[in-house]
Amino acid sequence: MYKNKKGQPIESIEQNPSQESSRPSRGISRRSFLSVSMLTGCAALGVPLQAGALSEFKGWPKSYGMLTDFTACVGCRSCEEACNKANGMPAPDKPFTDDSVFRESRWPSAAALTVVNRFENPKDKTKPTYRKVQCNHCLEPACASACPIHAYTKTPEGAVIYNEDLCFGCRYCVIACPFNIPGYSYESALEPKIIKCTLCHVRVSKGQIPACADACPAGAITYGKREDLLKIARKRIEDNPDKYIEHIYGEREVGGTSWLYISGVPFEQLGFPSNLPKKPLLELTEGYLSAVPVIFTTFPAIFGLVYSAMKHHTKKAGKEEEHGHLKEDDNE
Repeated sequence: MYKNKKGQPIESIEQNPSQESSRPSRGISRRSFLSVSMLTGCAALGVPLQAGALSEFKGWPKSYGMLTDFTACVGCRSCEEACNKANGMPAPDKPFTDDSVFRESRWPSAAALTVVNRFENPKDKTKPTYRKVQCNHCLEPACASACPIHAYTKTPEGAVIYNEDLCFGCRYCVIACPFNIPGYSYESALEPKIIKCTLCHVRVSKGQIPACADACPAGAITYGKREDLLKIARKRIEDNPDKYIEHIYGEREVGGTSWLYISGVPFEQLGFPSNLPKKPLLELTEGYLSAVPVIFTTFPAIFGLVYSAMKHHTKKAGKEEEHGHLKEDDNE
């Protein structure tokens, strides 16, 4: 049984969720490349083909998730520090103990996968509300459906992970995300990279809980089965109607997210989008996608495939050259 930092037990959590059946990779294979080539040829000849949406996937109903209780968060930023260390990111310009960062609104970026912002509490101005921001790991992620070469994968554990070896920098995912989360690294024009929260997928695959939940001293972040987290959230709201607003953010927004939230103030006052549909964005865009000429969706995929192949070839050649130098040194 897992527990959060405050010692609260989380029921129905297997010790190693990575042993669940894994969803196959959605990267482009040789067969996919041949199919894409045929489609592109037909499009170039004027054959009326249509691009299909990824409508066959309906999330992972038994997946895991996170619950953040904003009434418990004290703004210590321990989650930021733990995330930074767990992902091997460089230290920020200001230390994690520096409260001056709350003077401005911050957002996840290539330099920080999660940030905490402070908001005035209309119920009690002496007790501000703190909001943790990161990727929400949608059950049916718009970023995955928008990516022309399927560089995103929704895992059985709940995380939406990204394969940088497939990415060629189109940034469609950045535009598609309803929460404006994926950060784009501009450090190298030849090595495009999207950077975002991974729900600590590597840690979870080893039977550990995400770093932010493990580090939170106030017990504001809880990790567990999504269905269990919803029960916990509903019970807290039911038992404390004066403390919480009657809304679990992420339960139904854009089809549901793996990251859930409960709060004592309306979510729109904390910067959450308040006009999101309850259906997955994919369902709402199927009609539009089916009308898009396939030439506009297959060409980026081909360019991405060529880019990925060239990058793989370059890495392989570099390794072979390095291996050759090692052999020459050994002979000497």
